[in-house]
Amino acid sequence: MPAHSRRKLGTVRSAWAKIQKLIRDARNYHRHRLFPATVTEQGRRIRNEKKATYSPYPPAIFLMGPTASGKSGLALHIARYLPVEIISVDSAQVYRHMNIGTAKPGAEALAATPHHLIDLIDPHEHYSAARFCTDALRTMRQIADRGNIPLLAGGTMLYFKTLLEGLSELPSADSGMRTAIEAKARKSSWPAMHQELFRLDPVSAERIKPTDSQRIQRALEVFYLTGKPMSETLGKPKNVSLPYEVVKIALVPGNRQVLHQRIARRFEQMLKHGLIDEVRAIRDKFYLSDENPSMRCVGYRQVWMHLEKAIDAARMREMALAATRQLAKRQLTWLRSMKESREFDCLEENLPEQVKTYLLNTGLKFTEVS
Repeated sequence: MPAHSRRKLGTVRSAWAKIQKLIRDARNYHRHRLFPATVTEQGRRIRNEKKATYSPYPPAIFLMGPTASGKSGLALHIARYLPVEIISVDSAQVYRHMNIGTAKPGAEALAATPHHLIDLIDPHEHYSAARFCTDALRTMRQIADRGNIPLLAGGTMLYFKTLLEGLSELPSADSGMRTAIEAKARKSSWPAMHQELFRLDPVSAERIKPTDSQRIQRALEVFYLTGKPMSETLGKPKNVSLPYEVVKIALVPGNRQVLHQRIARRFEQMLKHGLIDEVRAIRDKFYLSDENPSMRCVGYRQVWMHLEKAIDAARMREMALAATRQLAKRQLTWLRSMKESREFDCLEENLPEQVKTYLLNTGLKFTEVS
């Protein structure tokens, strides 16, 4: 393995070691410093539940669902009766200046309930699942220290999975390597690069579409940096135990067509509120291309193409809606793989009350840290 590749792999292992230390520290901290809470009447009710079982760890709520399923509104509703602070689990909301197309919470919502992991970086910068894991664990610890409950809400299922299962020892992004791969793809094509991936890592290639440039690039990057297939590293068992008593709520639509209608209405509202002007302002302020992860976000990519005059407004709408429906489909596929989650139909009118009843009867021990 080349020296620079060994250094990259060493950096990744060092970062993963830090994450594991965060988990160990949090587990030990909560095991020795948790006390019965007297914060809310709801907490007293749950402590007295006959079915309640003692857990040495504080509670955390994972609110997962596809785009346009109503996660943000439901999270704010939960905040009315439980002492929660909301952690965004959204790979697009980490970007500053990207507000309309990411459906970030407005000023009223931010004032009503503390929100975390929003507006962390600028659109030309990179964010990763590894960094999210570090940021989320630190924030969850701080919330628990305040005697509150971390409520993680969002649709980036990889982030949820990373928290629950841990990270594989994949190398971090290498800008030089990515530039070289992109240059090679421009000369041949991404389908041709997919064929190269088939030769080097057939297991990963089977899972990746020939048109999915981002994932093809990452799989090739990992192989070139480590000399090993990405599928081999991902297949290694991980020993992770999240130091929280996690309640997982999955929002699943009973009718996909109704969800698609929601998606269409929401995108029209984004356009009405100035999404095109938002993307134009970002292009003017930062040195970007359509290959930046921020501009690969659903909606932003299609508006970018429209501003480049590659497509007209009608085609932009059509492509954005199709991409958002595909995103929702992938999110639902991830949700089905989440074990021990409680599913709710996100289209039910009384969804907030259903979730409230469920949460107040989970048997979680509400605690505060002294």
